[in-house]
Amino acid sequence: MRILHLSDTHNCHRRLRDLPEADVIVHSGDFCMVGTEQETIDFLNWFCDLPYRHKIFICGNHDDCLYEANIDGLDDNVHYLCNSGVVIDGIRFYGVPLFMGDCITERQSRNYANIPADTDILITHTPALGILDFDDNINYGSEELLERMAALNLKAHLFGHIHAQHGVLEQHGIIFSNGAIMNADYSTLNTPYVVEI
Repeated sequence: MRILHLSDTHNCHRRLRDLPEADVIVHSGDFCMVGTEQETIDFLNWFCDLPYRHKIFICGNHDDCLYEANIDGLDDNVHYLCNSGVVIDGIRFYGVPLFMGDCITERQSRNYANIPADTDILITHTPALGILDFDDNINYGSEELLERMAALNLKAHLFGHIHAQHGVLEQHGIIFSNGAIMNADYSTLNTPYVVEI
């Protein structure tokens, strides 16, 4: 399976041209800049029209207008994952968003604890601690997420959030992809990666 991974496009999604072929496209959050409904609708119109067989997205900390929202009317091949999963060609995807309303309570800890043990591809907005999460001399990743992942048998973890760490690495048989498209100072777009499972 070929997975095209995007994250942190921050309203610049329409500037992406000649995207590579893939079986699934995944956007791991921060498609908005300020989190308005108008930004979200523009992203969804673009995302739903992309010529990929399956499309998956989650929310990041800039996408707050979807906090506790229900999204109706998406095509059958477009999957909004909010502490939920979908199985595509036998591969189990599971998505955990990053909403500030969850982070200031214990809900985000519960969200991580509830990641199913049989998840193959984990999609979060934030990285796990110490994995493509370093900027400004700080590791910004989640220690709770790292601890939960130790109990899983993942094939890949797709995330973003830390723009300066755009890249892919493989550790202990797991592919880690920071798909941040917008660079650290929001001046240029990074080239998207295709992850092969």
